[in-house]
Amino acid sequence: MKTITVFTPAYNRAYCLDQCYQSLLRQTKNDFIWLIIDDGSTDNTKELVQSWINENKIEINYYYQKNQGMHGAHNAAYRLIKTKLNTCIDSDDFMPDDAIEKILDNWEKIKNYNKFAGLVGLDANNNGKIIGSKMPNDLNETTLSEIYEKHGVKGDKKLVLRTEIVKKYPPYPIFEGERFVPLGYLYKLIDQDYKLFPINEVLCIVEYLEDGSSRNMLKQYRRHPQGFAFSRKNRMLLATNFKEVFKNAIHYVSSSMFIKNGRFLQESPKKMVTFLAIPFGVLLNIYIRIKTKNNL
Repeated sequence: MKTITVFTPAYNRAYCLDQCYQSLLRQTKNDFIWLIIDDGSTDNTKELVQSWINENKIEINYYYQKNQGMHGAHNAAYRLIKTKLNTCIDSDDFMPDDAIEKILDNWEKIKNYNKFAGLVGLDANNNGKIIGSKMPNDLNETTLSEIYEKHGVKGDKKLVLRTEIVKKYPPYPIFEGERFVPLGYLYKLIDQDYKLFPINEVLCIVEYLEDGSSRNMLKQYRRHPQGFAFSRKNRMLLATNFKEVFKNAIHYVSSSMFIKNGRFLQESPKKMVTFLAIPFGVLLNIYIRIKTKNNL
């Protein structure tokens, strides 16, 4: 059994998947499985992946499911993965040639410490520039929340998680007619129980494509309000300070307006703060409606 599964959710991304594939062929260590979760693609993703499987250069597993969105693809991956570690490399991203080697070398340092849920490393762009900022060099353990809230780190970071730990937590909910729940829901739950081992090493090269979720967040927000409302309720519950509770309450009010949920106040885990957030949530909802009026 290999040590790590690199999983890639893909929805009509046959045109860019080869970049990821080529980067995995170049890895200095091949102690990994590549799992492609085909989330209902209607292009030639299946045929393309089969051609790579036939090449037999790296171990590839392919799984097709009805389109459920990014979080649904993550659910499938976590259900299927059997290796000790896993990491997600999106279909428009790829790995530096020594990324697997760096992951495995650092895994050796912490694999006997049960307090660690895994590693957290860096993302960079095609020019090698770090996305956001590095983590403090003297940091030996952290959570994903602490990286941003306590240490002031900026930008997306790459998680490598113990599979047995991920499987302890509930899957992302699937809401009928929607295809998006923020992935941070799971990471926030893991933060409550475990630490991450920070490494200032680039594990992923990212490219934010025009059809990617990162560039379309306001549209996602409007199209998938149940998923966002679910996420904001959980973030209110797990928030460590009033500012964080209030910010999430504002977003919860806005998402509740999109789904016309008249019981949002009763369903809120922080009713008083949510009540105070109503005027700001209304303004946010209006802003999003205006910004996405002609762009849905």
